[in-house]
Amino acid sequence: MFKPARFFRPLAALAMTGLGLSLLATPAHAEKRTLVLSAYPISQPLFNKLVYAPFKEKCGCEIVVETGNNADRIAKLDARRNNPVVDLVLLSDFGMLEAARKGLVQPLDYAKLKNYSQIYPFARNPIGGNYAVGYTIYSVGLVYRSDKTRAPQSWKDLWSPELKGRLALPDVSTTQGPLALQMADLAWGGKGGDYGTGMQKILSIKNNVVTFTKNSAQLSSLFAQDEIWVAPVARFTWSQLMKTGMPLKWAIPAEGQAAGMNVMGIVAKSKNADLAYQLMDFWLSKEVQTALAMELVDSPVNTQVVLPKDKAEFNTYGGEHIASLKFVKPEDLLKYRSGWLEQWNKGISK
Repeated sequence: MFKPARFFRPLAALAMTGLGLSLLATPAHAEKRTLVLSAYPISQPLFNKLVYAPFKEKCGCEIVVETGNNADRIAKLDARRNNPVVDLVLLSDFGMLEAARKGLVQPLDYAKLKNYSQIYPFARNPIGGNYAVGYTIYSVGLVYRSDKTRAPQSWKDLWSPELKGRLALPDVSTTQGPLALQMADLAWGGKGGDYGTGMQKILSIKNNVVTFTKNSAQLSSLFAQDEIWVAPVARFTWSQLMKTGMPLKWAIPAEGQAAGMNVMGIVAKSKNADLAYQLMDFWLSKEVQTALAMELVDSPVNTQVVLPKDKAEFNTYGGEHIASLKFVKPEDLLKYRSGWLEQWNKGISK
């Protein structure tokens, strides 16, 4: 008697086995997910070595990096808001606030960041609304030629007659410009906010200033050529200034130091928000923050980082240094920066 089951069962089993193998094989042939990061162009080879490469190995994904300044990258986010390309964006704190106000980034769930509790309080929710987390800070103190002038005790010392023709200040259009404006306002008893007092005081000594610098390379040249003796300097350029061979020292004035912060946020409608959270948390880890600080790429916000003296000197790091920091409120910078530029251009051109 014919029994079809004897013939069909092996075929059915073979078909099911083939299906099983097909299902098992599918992930192996699937394309890797790609996380797109928007970042500053500076130090990208070191970021690749210390952050991107180890994270790609950890997540099994790819990373594509778009670079540019704050304004250009925010404009790109805005142009692609309905179909975003970028997942994770790195901006200044005020740049991120601008992006948040335009609806370009989404509120964060800090519970997804296991390293969140290890970072400084000022790096947690730094712009309000849960839109960002700080990943690095920098101070702006006063650097001086120790063989030419005494250590500045106050930001007011920049107005000393002995520094006439030996002083450099940052242009207000630069990142450091508003920070120096803040410290001038604080030193001369201003009320804060629009830093009107600081603006007036800086413009009053414009003829004492060799140049209003636009970048750190200018500062290195001015010190190296013995043109200036004192200038406000961002800590991340300190190691470059030391290469001039000049007897330069760092001073923390009585009013403290201006401070800036760069932050991370996840783009609204990101297709890879889960990977963005993972990279964000990886970036905030003690291990990655230590590696970046040791290579003098970024000063750490993770409080667990311990640096040797020779590396600590070139980072915004340590109890005294951190306690001296004075941050410009991101909302003030957005509110007043166009007015500052207008006052500056009129005042400098007179």
